[in-house]
Amino acid sequence: MRWLAVFAVFVVAVGLAVLGWLTHGWPWWVVSGGVAALGGLGVYDLLQTAHSVTRNYPILGHMRFLLEEIRPEVRQYFIESNIEGRPFDRELRDLVYDRAKGNHGEEPFGTQRDVNAVGYEFVVHSLRAKPKPDGPQPRVRLGGPRCTKPYDIALMNVSAMSFGSLSGNAIEALNGGAALGGFAHDTGEGSISVYHRKHGGDLIMEVASGYFGCRTPDGHFDPEKFAERARLDQVKAINIKLSQGAKPGLGGLLPGSKVNAEVAAARGVEVGTTVVSPPAHNAFHTPIELMEFIEQLRGLSGGKPVGFKLCIGSKREFLALCKGMLATDITPDFIIVDGSEGGTGAGPVEFEDHVGMPLTEALMFVHNSLVGVGLREQIRIGASGKVATGIDIVKRICQGADFTMSARAMMFAIGCIQAQKCHTNTCPVGVATQDPARARALVVEDKIQRVYQYQDRTVNSAMQLVASMGLDSFDQLTPRRLFRRVDPQVTMRYEDLYEWLEHRELITHPPAAWHRDWVTASPETFDPVEVADLIEPIDAEELDLD
Repeated sequence: MRWLAVFAVFVVAVGLAVLGWLTHGWPWWVVSGGVAALGGLGVYDLLQTAHSVTRNYPILGHMRFLLEEIRPEVRQYFIESNIEGRPFDRELRDLVYDRAKGNHGEEPFGTQRDVNAVGYEFVVHSLRAKPKPDGPQPRVRLGGPRCTKPYDIALMNVSAMSFGSLSGNAIEALNGGAALGGFAHDTGEGSISVYHRKHGGDLIMEVASGYFGCRTPDGHFDPEKFAERARLDQVKAINIKLSQGAKPGLGGLLPGSKVNAEVAAARGVEVGTTVVSPPAHNAFHTPIELMEFIEQLRGLSGGKPVGFKLCIGSKREFLALCKGMLATDITPDFIIVDGSEGGTGAGPVEFEDHVGMPLTEALMFVHNSLVGVGLREQIRIGASGKVATGIDIVKRICQGADFTMSARAMMFAIGCIQAQKCHTNTCPVGVATQDPARARALVVEDKIQRVYQYQDRTVNSAMQLVASMGLDSFDQLTPRRLFRRVDPQVTMRYEDLYEWLEHRELITHPPAAWHRDWVTASPETFDPVEVADLIEPIDAEELDLD
């Protein structure tokens, strides 16, 4: 039957050709050629072995592939509601677009959210609400006891996105916006490119396991190359990437076909060379060695703040880092907590969906850990993972952060439409591509202004929220200010919903829920140790840093 159907197509093509010959009408010949081409496609479909659908349904089966291709667009523009889309819903994307255009992000007729749904979170206003304070945005100082060149970071900054993943125009626009607004721009692991330098915006130089921009030919850390870049006036802080929220425990690979002259110059590799980021660093292997590496980078950079970014996996491993800080008396100046809901240009679905700790739990855990070992006052905490609005900033600070980092929302500000084509090099708006013909769609001068306006209005929205709560500053945001609905009839403060440690509680008397991870963590290894095997059990008096 299938062959007969295809044969019938050829018969129709012949009939049309005869009609054209009889009427001397060339349009019939054109139509006949098109129908004959369909017949040829039908023959191919019947003979090919790769696709079962077209093998059983020649010609018509191709409709399935067409519908699959346009399905995301049809769903995004015609089917999903304003609050259904993932990873970011339409309402949130529209808010970013609106603020990037210089508006304040207002919406008529009331909320579309289900305020009675389990998981709904909110803050409470005060009958003594205050006007939003005038003046510059609040700042957070990065710089512990060993830092000689502290940096005052904004409450919302551009999170790590590498040149290579993003186009040169996108990087230039993000950094230009950062320069205009006085906030920081994390370079991503692809290091500092010419596009990061054009507008002079403050940079956080990221050092990842591939050591791009500061590597030897065999992929190890090169102190001289690092110092050359880290001492640039534009570089304000150093961020060691331990893991990434969207794909923790994985390294990365950039094919040689994408390593053009500009990417090679930024990363310090040869043009056309496939470059690999290992899953772990080779410059250190233990918590103590990481602290020593931090101190080395601080010295090489001339005393600038040095911290690290990670997605929390094993709680014991992070507690081992805390013990490493205590054992060496070396602390990072900041820690950026990347939630598992964070973004990436490309990552395995299993890792994106099922690996790593979400930001809320991870942020509170890191905050509590540092409080529990008595180091919270020395170390600032950044939150990264779907931070896009003023309430996101307020919530994350309530949960333990001092400042936030934003990546995908900043991409929206420069025109991203969430096409989710980042890994194909065919981004329709020129953001996540290395194709010059596509990148030209992004007009740098216009997008610089949009990045600045988006960040400015979002932070001002957070400032307005704090004022409406009757507070004078972000320092007054605590877990008791944030509420969560835990069932249809009950809401609870974060203060009551989660456990919050006291100063040095882990050292003096670790709670039962923390005890096993704490006692099996060692500053000398990331592996678990038996309590009896600890070479030198940690003594509270010896670790007193006061």
